[in-house]
Amino acid sequence: MDEEKTLILRKMAAALPDGPGVYFFKNAVGALLYVGKAKSLRKRVSSYFSGPHPARTAALVGKTERIDFVTTGSEREADLLEASIIKEKQPHYNVSRKDDKTFPFISIGGGDFPAVMLVRRRGKPEAGAGYYGPYTDAAFARSALKIVRRLFGFRSCAKLPKEPCLYSRLGLCPVPCAGRISPEDYAAVIRRVKLFLEGNYEILISDLSVRMERAAGEKDFEAAAGLRDQISALSAMRAGGSRRELDDLKRRLRLKSVPERIEAFDISCIQGRESCGSLVSFNGGGPDKHNYRRFRIKQEQGMNDFAMMKEVVFRRYSRLLRENLPLPDLIIIDGGRGQVSSALSGLSEAGVFGIPLIGIAKPERGAARRGRSARSMEKVCFADGREMVFSGESAGLNLLRRIRDEAHRFAVSYHRLLRNKRMLGK
Repeated sequence: MDEEKTLILRKMAAALPDGPGVYFFKNAVGALLYVGKAKSLRKRVSSYFSGPHPARTAALVGKTERIDFVTTGSEREADLLEASIIKEKQPHYNVSRKDDKTFPFISIGGGDFPAVMLVRRRGKPEAGAGYYGPYTDAAFARSALKIVRRLFGFRSCAKLPKEPCLYSRLGLCPVPCAGRISPEDYAAVIRRVKLFLEGNYEILISDLSVRMERAAGEKDFEAAAGLRDQISALSAMRAGGSRRELDDLKRRLRLKSVPERIEAFDISCIQGRESCGSLVSFNGGGPDKHNYRRFRIKQEQGMNDFAMMKEVVFRRYSRLLRENLPLPDLIIIDGGRGQVSSALSGLSEAGVFGIPLIGIAKPERGAARRGRSARSMEKVCFADGREMVFSGESAGLNLLRRIRDEAHRFAVSYHRLLRNKRMLGK
C-alpha cells in the first residue's frame, strides 16, 4: 500500500470516536469488505495501519479505501450489531462469524401458550412462531431474557407441566398450565415480549400506560405500581437508544449540533381532492404528539405537490415566528429534490433561514449497488443540492425512517378523515 493512501487512512482512523462501536472497511466502489467491533473505535482501527500484519489482514488493508462506523452504547451492543451485519452482508474478509450454528437465538414458539427460550439452532418454526438473533454473546442473550421475564413473565418450559413450577411462585410465569391466564391475555404478554425484543419501546410504553391508568381507575393499586415500574425501566432504555440515534444522525448528516427537535412534513392527495398536509414533531428522539399539526390545503393547487408543500411549510413557520415559538433543529420532507426546493422556498418566504433541511426518497432504479437491497436504501436530498444514498441499518438511518413513516401515517389518516366527511356530506 502506498504511503499517501496509508496516511489518508491513518487520518480517517485518528478522527474516529474513542468509544465502542462497529467499523466498516469498504473498497473504492463502496463494497463492504470487513465489519469489526471495538471498545475504542479510534484505537482498534488505527492498529490496522501500524506495524506488520498477517497476509490476509494486509490484503484487506490494501483494498480498503473508505472507513465508516456506527457508535454504540456498550461493547455488548457493538457485538450484537456486528453479528447481525455479518449475517446479512456476509463480507468477504469476515470468516469467523459466517456460520451461526453455535450462536444462540431467542425462540418464541407457537400455539395458545408459546414458550420463550434460548436455543442454539433454528428449527422449522410453528405457525406464529419466530426467532430473534443470533446473539454472539450468550450471556447477553440470557440477560435480555431475564429482563423481559421480570417485566412481563412468560412460560419457558418445553411442554406444559401438570403442576405449577418454581417460576410461578417467583411471579415470573403467568401459569397457563393451571389455567390462571387465558390464551387471549397470554397473547398480549407475548406481543409485549416481541415489542421489547424489537426495540419498539414507544408502542410498549403507550400500551402499559393505558393498562396502568385502567388499573388505577379500578383501584388495583398493586397492579398499577407494577406497571409504573415497567414503564420506568423501559423509559430508561428508550432514552439511551434515542441518544445514540441522534448522535449517529448528526454524524451522518454532518450537522453542526445534535438535532434534539425534529419536524417532518408529508402531503396526502388523491386526484387533487381533499388535499392535506401533516407535520409530526420528535423531541429527544421520540414523538412529541402535542406538537403534531394537520393542514388542509387552502390554495387551489390541483395535483401540484410542490406548491402544497411550500404552502404548508410557509404556514407552519410564519406562525412560529409570529407567536415567538422555538424553531426545530432539523426539518425533514418526505420527498426528493423538488419537494425540498419547494419547502426551502416556503421557509424563505416565512423569513426562516439557517435550519438544516433534508428530503428522504427512494433511489432511482439502478442506483443500488451490487449486493445491496434497494429496499434498505434511502436517498437524502439536501437544501444545497447535494444528494447522499444510505444503505443498510444504522441508528440514525432508522430514526429517519421512523420519522418519515410517522409523517406519512399521520397525513394519510387525516386525508381519510376528510374523505369520509365529504362522503357523509359534513
